[in-house]
Amino acid sequence: MHPTLPPSLPGKLILFDSQCNLCNGWSRLVLERDRDAIFTLCRVQSPAGRQLLERLGLPLDHYETVIYLECHGGHCDEYHRSAAALRIVAQLPGPWRHLALLRIVPRPLRDRIYDLIARNRYRLFGRPAQCRLPTAAEKHRFLEELNE
Repeated sequence: MHPTLPPSLPGKLILFDSQCNLCNGWSRLVLERDRDAIFTLCRVQSPAGRQLLERLGLPLDHYETVIYLECHGGHCDEYHRSAAALRIVAQLPGPWRHLALLRIVPRPLRDRIYDLIARNRYRLFGRPAQCRLPTAAEKHRFLEELNE
């Protein structure tokens, strides 16, 4: 486990920017395709998201990456940018998992493309009028508060 992360974290946790239309679309895609509910989502704007960013030593006011935490046996592996996105799609059912084949592209090139899209995501995809909040039916799939 990362020394500053609580041991009660879900096994597969995705942190995303809920003030970004692209990120919200990504979270909806994961929720709809993840039929076995293996992923838990966490908005970086939520109390849990802010605490996790702080504990990971990441900025609290500038989000340019999806963060994926895979926790098992008291240890969390941390993935960012293209590595996070590809690790997530590899675990989705159906044709989505084939996108993971993009791992053959060298990480520096993948991350350069990822960063270009991330830096321009608000201009390209816009911002929602308000943060995406989980619906009543989705609430069990979201981490909003940390239990320590």
